[in-house]
Amino acid sequence: MNRLGNLAGSIEEGRKGLMSHNIYSSIVDLTGLKRFTQTHVFAVWDFMSLLKSLQRDLTCVSVPWLPVGDAETRFLINEIVVGEESDVDRFGKRISHFELYLDGMREMGASTTQIDSLVSKLASGNDLFETLGSLQIDSRVRDFLSFTFDIALNAPTHVKAAVFTFGREDVIPEMFIRILDEIGSDFPGSIDTFRYYIERHIEVDGGHHKALAHRMVENLCGDDSGKWEEARTAAETSLEHRVALWDSVVDAINDKSAN
Repeated sequence: MNRLGNLAGSIEEGRKGLMSHNIYSSIVDLTGLKRFTQTHVFAVWDFMSLLKSLQRDLTCVSVPWLPVGDAETRFLINEIVVGEESDVDRFGKRISHFELYLDGMREMGASTTQIDSLVSKLASGNDLFETLGSLQIDSRVRDFLSFTFDIALNAPTHVKAAVFTFGREDVIPEMFIRILDEIGSDFPGSIDTFRYYIERHIEVDGGHHKALAHRMVENLCGDDSGKWEEARTAAETSLEHRVALWDSVVDAINDKSAN
C-alpha cells in the first residue's frame, strides 16, 4: 500500500465514526434541517479560508508575479478554488458554494443572522479571533473554527493539505440525499437550493476535487516520513473536531427550548 493509502487506512476508524454519527438520523423534519444549517454554515464558511490559505502557499498571489512551487500542484489547488469560489447555481449563475449555501438557508427559512453578522464584522476590519470569541455559539463550534484558523494561519502547507483533504473534502456524506428526499416530499419547494448544494458537493467534491486533493497531499509530503506522520496526526484531529461539531448540531436539533 502506498503512503496515501496508509494515511487513509490509519484514520479509517475516525472516518467510520463520522459517517455513522447519529446526526443523520436526527434530521427528520424541516425544523431539524434549519437548525443543522445554522451551525454547519460556519464550517462551510471557514472551509474557504483554509482553501485560500493553501492557494496563497502554493501559488503566487502577489505582484510582481513569480513562479512558486511546481506547476502540477499549482494546477491542483487553482482548479479546486475555481470550483469552490465560482461554481454555478441551479439556474446557471456564477456563485461560491458558501453563497449558494446561504441561498439554500434563506429558501428554507433558516436564520442567517449569526453568520451574516460574522461576515459583516470581519468585512469591517474587526479582529478574527475577537470576533469568533464574541459569537453566541456552542463552544464546540468555536473550537472547530479556532482549529481551522490555527491550521490555516500557522500550519505548514502539507498539514493544511491533509486537513483540507481528509477533514473536509473527503467527508461529504451521501446520506444527506436520502434525508433530503424524505424532507422534500413534505415541504416541496423549500429545500430545492439546499438539495442542489448537497448534490453538487457530492458530484464535485466526492469525485473530481477529492482526487485532486489526494494528489496534492502526495505531492506535498513526497517521500518525507515526518511529513506523512504530521499529515496523519492533523487529519485525525480534524475528524475529531468534526465529530464534536456534529455532536453540537444534534444537541441543537434536540433542544426543545429553541425557537
